[in-house]
Amino acid sequence: MSVKIRLQRHGKKGKPFYWIVAADARAKRDGKYLEKIGTYNPNTNPAQIDLDVDGAVTWLQNGAQPTETAKRLLSYKGAMLKNHLAGGVRKGALTEEQAEEKFNAWLEEKASKVAAKKGDLSKAEEKAKADALAAEKAVNEARIAAAQPEVVADAEDAPGAEGEAAASDSEE
Repeated sequence: MSVKIRLQRHGKKGKPFYWIVAADARAKRDGKYLEKIGTYNPNTNPAQIDLDVDGAVTWLQNGAQPTETAKRLLSYKGAMLKNHLAGGVRKGALTEEQAEEKFNAWLEEKASKVAAKKGDLSKAEEKAKADALAAEKAVNEARIAAAQPEVVADAEDAPGAEGEAAASDSEE
């Protein structure tokens, strides 16, 4: 039986939510699975991925083949790196402590990159809000400025119009 690590779609129309599962390759996309390894929510920014890294590594070591998207998610969370380091430990190129140290260093670096990305997103969001507020204030000021001369012009035109009407009546 060949095993695939793939995504199983859940959620409603237009709002997908995925489970990352290990399933028989012959099973339907949303059908029976062997084990749920994690979840993936692409509706948030940045996307939320919860993954049991050790469970994913176990399946990879037992021969499970990830799909393209699942492979990207596993890479993003470090499961592929941990599997690679475990292979080095088996071959004797690394000790278990060295592999764990490399993996933890990678996790810290990844966490700092994600935190920087979240900070950039929040700054961009605040800037967009400030720009929208400034544009709205400019539009409101323009409306107020456009409305005030009309009121003044209407007040000036009204007495002059009556005077002109009276003058035209007297001429006749």
